[in-house]
Amino acid sequence: MSAPPLTFTGFGGLKLAAEAFGNPDNPAVLLLHGGAQTRRSWREAAAALAAAGRYAITIDLRGHGESEWAADGRYGLSVLAADLRAVLSQLDTRPVIVAASLGGFAALSAMADGGSALASGLVLVDAALEMDPVGQRRLGDILRRQAAGFATLEEAAAAALELNPGHGPFAPAGLRRQLRQDGAGRYFWNWDPKAISGGGFAPEDLADLERAAASLKIPTLVMHGRQSDVVTEAQMARMRELMPAAEVVDIEGAGHLVATEQFDDFNAALLEFLERRIPRIPLTYESGSDSRTLRDALGTFGTGVVIATTLDADGNPTGLTANSFTSVSLDPPLVLVCIGKTSRSLSAFENCANFVVNVLHIGQQPDSVRFAKRADDRFTASQWETWNTGCPVLCGSLASFECDKQSWHDGGDHVIIVGHVRRARFEPHRDPLLFFRGAYRRLHFF
Repeated sequence: MSAPPLTFTGFGGLKLAAEAFGNPDNPAVLLLHGGAQTRRSWREAAAALAAAGRYAITIDLRGHGESEWAADGRYGLSVLAADLRAVLSQLDTRPVIVAASLGGFAALSAMADGGSALASGLVLVDAALEMDPVGQRRLGDILRRQAAGFATLEEAAAAALELNPGHGPFAPAGLRRQLRQDGAGRYFWNWDPKAISGGGFAPEDLADLERAAASLKIPTLVMHGRQSDVVTEAQMARMRELMPAAEVVDIEGAGHLVATEQFDDFNAALLEFLERRIPRIPLTYESGSDSRTLRDALGTFGTGVVIATTLDADGNPTGLTANSFTSVSLDPPLVLVCIGKTSRSLSAFENCANFVVNVLHIGQQPDSVRFAKRADDRFTASQWETWNTGCPVLCGSLASFECDKQSWHDGGDHVIIVGHVRRARFEPHRDPLLFFRGAYRRLHFF
């Protein structure tokens, strides 16, 4: 099957190689391999997904396959998670993430702190949060020994069988694309040795992973190789405890490398889960059902991004990022903005007489991110001025509207503030910052 090459930009601008299988109009599935593997370990699974009406994207982690190596040697979990979040922000839709071993840890880390809004489902493949030290040491010893390379393709085939004992014999010629050669003609697996020895967990990583696993609200499947010596039954029991809503499937006859050792059973379990939990038919929200589906439906309406500002009771500037903003009337000139009831700035807007709505341009994404967080440096890191009311006006915004607060309405988990515009200023030569399907977007003219 033809697999068009793709390139994504990861954390720090590092280029990540990928390829795609199937029709890009179909629901996307992003596949992340484990350590010391490449995207080619997913070829059978990707072909099966494409045949089942999915758009499969396989990607090489940094330092693996055809992706760039990290010049600074950074391959820790936080960097891999940042790569994944960057890739997800470049996709047009929220994919299902299928992630094995190290890729699974990166996926879970990326899902922390609301990151699960970037994916529609998660499949973890032999990726328990704690691994058996004996099995982990066995793999580590093999990888360190094989880092010295191979004199022939036949040696490489034997080495591949040592890593994948449940796979069956490898054809030496078939491994050629997974190897690189040095000037002396010696073969090496196509990954940076530092990506295996220089990564690992920081002390705080395990707690973050556990928190991310416990907070997942998207459909989740955990697949376990029954004969895996890296993930034991005791560690799987811990995963079940952390994620009681997740489904668990044991693949008989598979070790740690489930997708390559028993790919028929793996593909069958994966496709059954996708068709049942994340079907290809349009999703439907009914009152009282999954609010995530309603949120996704609302996310198909692209909006601009604004920062609403005012003064608190002590006269200090306060504000927040929002995308629920609209014009209400030209005569009289009215606008409205919606603010979540959990916002720390809510009381300031509730008691204020005036406020400002600043519409952001594409260069103000950092401001949007900063004002969306619970941080104290919002105004010290942004240039602002004041007009008639003394409320903060962000300099250089696409447009700013200084308003008298006219009315205040309850709106469920938000409040609706209507303002009477007393002054406005806009910049006609810049493009807006957009928000669509949970991610920032930019306007493209054709």
